[in-house]
Amino acid sequence: MITAAPSPRQPAPLTPPRWQQAWRDAVRDPRELLALLGLEALAGRISDEAAAQFPLRVPRGFVARMRHGDAADPLLRQVLPLDDEMRPVPGFGLDAVGDAAAKKATGVIQKYQGRALLVATGSCAVNCRYCFRRHFPYAEETAARDGWRDAVALIRADSGIDEVLLSGGDPLSLATPKLAELTDALAGIPHLRRLRIHSRLPVVLPERIDDGLLAWLSSLPWPVALVIHANHANEFDAGVDAALARLRQAGVHLLNQAVLLRGVNDSVDALAALSERCFAAGVLPYYLHQLDRVAGVAHFEVDDDRARDLHAALAARLSGYLVPRLVREVQGDTGKRPL
Repeated sequence: MITAAPSPRQPAPLTPPRWQQAWRDAVRDPRELLALLGLEALAGRISDEAAAQFPLRVPRGFVARMRHGDAADPLLRQVLPLDDEMRPVPGFGLDAVGDAAAKKATGVIQKYQGRALLVATGSCAVNCRYCFRRHFPYAEETAARDGWRDAVALIRADSGIDEVLLSGGDPLSLATPKLAELTDALAGIPHLRRLRIHSRLPVVLPERIDDGLLAWLSSLPWPVALVIHANHANEFDAGVDAALARLRQAGVHLLNQAVLLRGVNDSVDALAALSERCFAAGVLPYYLHQLDRVAGVAHFEVDDDRARDLHAALAARLSGYLVPRLVREVQGDTGKRPL
């Protein structure tokens, strides 16, 4: 009896990493978001024009932390495009913090002595409505676009730069091999001492903190600080806590940088809860930023007198190490300006 030859084994289909699939599954339709939360009645406040200019994107895991049926939910307010964004307000412009004037090379911004900021990518897992780079020309100004060539050359040539900041967009939206491409090139520069990463992904898409990313972080030759951007205690859940714990185990120093936002965290109770929740998750409160005055975000602004009062009340309530510095970024200053 002659048996048929076995058919060649078909290669298993490639599946994207879990975090990339969660990224692709993000909610992109404002009306779908409202339907998921039982808030269809709010549809009349959505601005289709604002959503076209700066599209909604929010991971479903972050949506799950929003309170069902609550139109004032502080997480929802951060992502929902509203008519308020389309009202021109004097003093609010396209480049609120002088990024264009501080450009030193493609995707490289240098405002402060000793530090070079790389706009690694324009992609984010969540589009925060108060974003100060919502009008940034990412298509032309992304450091990773040419294999980091301009950025690495500038840093190598300037012995005064001892810290590199990865920003964006969100740098952790890049695949880990792309991030390693940069750090491999930087590893031979003797004057570098620190790497800092600013990312919302550990909070809004904790699946990103996977084995490959942790292996890359653990292999780096410099101390690494990762600044998460959480604005409210409700942004934390068990998945976020687990991701942050894994980052700490990899030797990463964790800091939080929040923005003071009307209707989100502009109360002493909300700010205190945020600091307490950060510290419980192993994150040190670092900065509380006054809003950068970019066009479309005026409805989030808290005036300076109110901000100072809130900060003073926070300092009276909490231990000093739980009180973030209240600051504003001002074009031309040599550092963040305390208020």
